Amino acid sequence: MICSMTAFARFDQQESWGQICWELRSVNHRYLDICIRLPDDCRRLEIKIREHIQQYLKRGKVDCTLYFQSNQNENVKLHINQTLAQQLCQATKEINNLTGNDSLPGALDILAWPGVLETETVDVDTISETIIMLFQKALEQLIEHREREGAQLGLFIEQRCVAILDQIEQIRNELPMILQTQRERLEKRLTELVEINSERLEQEMIVLAQKMDVAEELDRIETHIAEIRKILNEKKVVGRRLDFLVQELHREANTLGAKSNHINTSHHAIELKVLIEQMREQTQNIE
Repeated sequence: MICSMTAFARFDQQESWGQICWELRSVNHRYLDICIRLPDDCRRLEIKIREHIQQYLKRGKVDCTLYFQSNQNENVKLHINQTLAQQLCQATKEINNLTGNDSLPGALDILAWPGVLETETVDVDTISETIIMLFQKALEQLIEHREREGAQLGLFIEQRCVAILDQIEQIRNELPMILQTQRERLEKRLTELVEINSERLEQEMIVLAQKMDVAEELDRIETHIAEIRKILNEKKVVGRRLDFLVQELHREANTLGAKSNHINTSHHAIELKVLIEQMREQTQNIE
């Protein structure tokens, strides 16, 4: 089963000590690029979270954000660091003596200084297992979303494979008619110029047939389509292989268009390029 690199997951849970919410987003990227945003008190959990992601995901840009709201904020107890406050007042007096300024900082100025006003906080060590467990559930949601999106992408690509093979079949069916039309046109042109020479006509037809021979390109396109269908059923990371095969399809379609000297074949070549481009846009989202 293929997986998309585009997905979103959100998992939150209320505990006795507060509320935790995980938000995970992933988009397409050439490699695995992980960005983790945690509250300062939870920074120590980043390594474990990164290891969890690397265990399950191989490609994509993944953004993980933890929102934490402690219930203690409702009946929060404030504590003043008196030692630090006294040091700030003393430092202010010393600066005033140097500058000749006799103004003292206000109470709000002192309280605004980092570390003066302290609050009781939840011990991260006691809730770290819960945070990791909830992250695992959010990650499972993200993976399920990627799998659902991947299934839709696989269906889209399969539809384009069917359409491409239909174009190939039409080209094969029309080639004898196109060659016959070109033979009649060439025969008429030679008749107008000189008395027709059957040997000269056959030589010209051989050259024309060689220039119009697209059997090799059609065979390679069919081979690439068969390989793409095989890859779609594999249970591993396939995005880069699919991207390579789509590039090869595009190259064969360009060669087919370059060899074409009939409006029908040119039309089919354009349709092939449109279908292949649609496929390319979607394969870039596959892990």
